[in-house]
Amino acid sequence: MAGIEPAAIGAPAADLQAHRIAFATMVVLFIAAPFVVYPVFLMKALCFALFACAFNLLIGFGGLLSFGHAMFLGTAGYVCAHSAKVWGFPPELAILAGTAASTMLGFVTGLLAIRRQGIYFAMITLALAQMLYFFCVQAPFTGGEDGIQAVPRGKLLGVLDLRDTLTLYFVVLAIFLAGFLLIYRIIHSPFGQVLKAIRENEARAISLGYKTDYYKLLAFVLSAALSGLAGATKVIVFQLASLTDVNWPMSGEVVLMTLVGGLGTVFGPVVGAFVIVTMETYLAEVGQWVTIVQGFVFVICVLAFRRGIVGELIAFARKTGAGKA
Repeated sequence: MAGIEPAAIGAPAADLQAHRIAFATMVVLFIAAPFVVYPVFLMKALCFALFACAFNLLIGFGGLLSFGHAMFLGTAGYVCAHSAKVWGFPPELAILAGTAASTMLGFVTGLLAIRRQGIYFAMITLALAQMLYFFCVQAPFTGGEDGIQAVPRGKLLGVLDLRDTLTLYFVVLAIFLAGFLLIYRIIHSPFGQVLKAIRENEARAISLGYKTDYYKLLAFVLSAALSGLAGATKVIVFQLASLTDVNWPMSGEVVLMTLVGGLGTVFGPVVGAFVIVTMETYLAEVGQWVTIVQGFVFVICVLAFRRGIVGELIAFARKTGAGKA
């Protein structure tokens, strides 16, 4: 492929081995975690981890900063909740309906947003997200400020009873791992390498003959679809679709998760999501002060850990390895 070295298509052997070890460790920890930690907390963190990974695909590898990504999380949640509660869809179809809705919304908003770059792109996504937020406030099927409550969990594929917390946890874990592996495959595919080239130097990518708008639109739609998958799954977990998931603070929160964990890293968004969700859960007693604590953590990361937690660990490991060599 023009402009891309053959060795760049896949991850280097050392990185690939490290990723396999990290992934296996993560899976083992997640399998054992519900027997030690409250499963509902873990499910919330997994949903946000998938959301952050989807956002990282767009900004970390495509270089596109969206300030309105909550619209995909929230839209999928509302469609999933409505289809499960009103239309009587089983959970798998309700989740697919929510994901499909966010995918279509991503295609429409992407067509409008990718025509601009930088801060203009970010502002367009924010404006579109706010328009959707006010629509959700007024639309009768969303329940307004009350949201859609008591969403039935049902039985997955008619077999797995999602009313059982442990069963639901492993279904959520399976959805997260499937989304994570899909993102990993996208990143390390030829499409992912072109995305990185566009992020580094779009003008050069255009000169090599790539239709950059097409690649950016596809990345935007994929990110929207995976964000929707996270939002629909979250609704099944909490049996609630509310304005919180579609409001602009949620878009800012996913940016924070990605930056704290490590922008442009594979596992960074997962770590960042767990850090932020843990802070929100265990600092809930301090009320609004939790946002001040989050801001303080963000400032520390920007000043002292500019690569994020995982990014700094990777840099330290490489430096240590180079020193031994």
